[in-house]
Amino acid sequence: MLCRPLFFLNPLLLAILLGGCAMGPDFQRPQAPSANGYTPQEKPGTTAATPGLAGEPQHFDVQKDLPFDWWTMFHSKDIDDLIELTFKNNPTIPAAQAALQQAQSMTVAQEGFFFPTVGVSYMPSRNKLAGNMGGNSPGIQGNGQVIQTYSNPAGPIYNGPAYYNFHTAQLMVGYTPDVFGANRRQVESMKAQEEQQRYQLEATYITLASNVVAAALQEASLRAQLEATHQIIDANREMLTILKNQERLGYAMDIDVANQETALAQAEQSLPPLEKALEQTRDLLRALAGQLPNQDIPQKFELASLHLPSTLPLSLPSQLVDQRPDVRMAEEQLHYASAQVGVAIANRLPQFTIFGFIGGEAGTFNQMFHNGAGFFSLIGDVSQTLFDGGTLSAHQTAAEAALKEAAAQYRSTVIGAFQNVADTLHAIEADARTLKAANETEQAARHAYDLTRRQREVGYVNAQAELTALINFQQAELTLVQARVNRFGDTAALYQALGGGWWKRKEALSENTPPAAP
Repeated sequence: MLCRPLFFLNPLLLAILLGGCAMGPDFQRPQAPSANGYTPQEKPGTTAATPGLAGEPQHFDVQKDLPFDWWTMFHSKDIDDLIELTFKNNPTIPAAQAALQQAQSMTVAQEGFFFPTVGVSYMPSRNKLAGNMGGNSPGIQGNGQVIQTYSNPAGPIYNGPAYYNFHTAQLMVGYTPDVFGANRRQVESMKAQEEQQRYQLEATYITLASNVVAAALQEASLRAQLEATHQIIDANREMLTILKNQERLGYAMDIDVANQETALAQAEQSLPPLEKALEQTRDLLRALAGQLPNQDIPQKFELASLHLPSTLPLSLPSQLVDQRPDVRMAEEQLHYASAQVGVAIANRLPQFTIFGFIGGEAGTFNQMFHNGAGFFSLIGDVSQTLFDGGTLSAHQTAAEAALKEAAAQYRSTVIGAFQNVADTLHAIEADARTLKAANETEQAARHAYDLTRRQREVGYVNAQAELTALINFQQAELTLVQARVNRFGDTAALYQALGGGWWKRKEALSENTPPAAP
């Protein structure tokens, strides 16, 4: 929006006439992408089903809204309690809240420039005026007192000094009319930064909840792997005992015993890394809950205690840009950059200021506003930079480049958000099929091992065949555990990818957060 300055008007009238003018582009929210889906080909509405834990089929519902407390869909009280503790104790939340309060205060501070600056001052003084400066004497005061130097009545000709008290009080008013909207654009940019911090706070809640769920699933996975590994070790020990007994009776060879001892050692060797990973995961959970490493948390996580949600929300693509905090932050960064272009343009135009003061001064305090002691001054100023070595022009060019950068970053963030959802949908569909295959593989490997073990007992196969069947079965069990964990993780990732339901947070609504349009 452009304005033609009227230089023939005085500054005050110019401020009145151009009070609504703001330089630079008026920000418009980017339109939502016109995509009608997240993948080139339509995905099945329901995932594959598998008997057993985490094998329920999942259905996508575009009418279902995301709850803020999406983690309760896993039906795990331990996860619910730990996330509540995390929201209460984790220091990143008060840090984000303080950053928001800081941004809000900075906006208020910038809005203060719309108003005049008013100040008062009082300056008492004790003075000695040199005799040869008699022309600068304060003179006759309102109470009849004369303050002036005097002529020496005898001897050399000179003026004697004047000793006197003097009091000055004044009221000062300064005002900078926002003629070309520099301050309005600056306030606009500060409000954009405030909104960025607001969405950053919401992203903090989402990230913390997602990290707690991910760490809880990791612990559950490690506990399941540890249980399976202990079973593997027990099975290897049992087999080693059988082989040693058979060796004494001459039914097994030394090489069979040696191979089984190697297999047992390898199984035992896999145990410490899992135990280390479990303890480190527990450390992570304590840290997320705002605890020190020596302050344990009561929650323990097992896969068997988790429930896989059967219905998953799937927001429409047009809603995603309103629901993702990172996209909303990128939008506010674009808004900020747009406003800064207006600031840079306005800084190149004439600058107007109005300053005035009124007060009184006298030799005694009670005479400052009586009998000729008052004074005032009203000053208007218009200034225009004629040459600055290209500084202001370069600032405008930099602001316009920053606007282009912010626009490109916004588009990149939107593309990344859509990719995130698409990746998660691919993972949900593929990992459901993977779990089905892993379950079938585990069942087949279990059956093969049972058959091989019975054949080994009656002498139809050797110990090496049984050992191979056992290893295959053990690997299938571990793969099945990971496939189950992946399905829970995919579900959590979808809730996060769709925005985490931050607009349903009660505190967010009470803080006047602009609601999304899901």
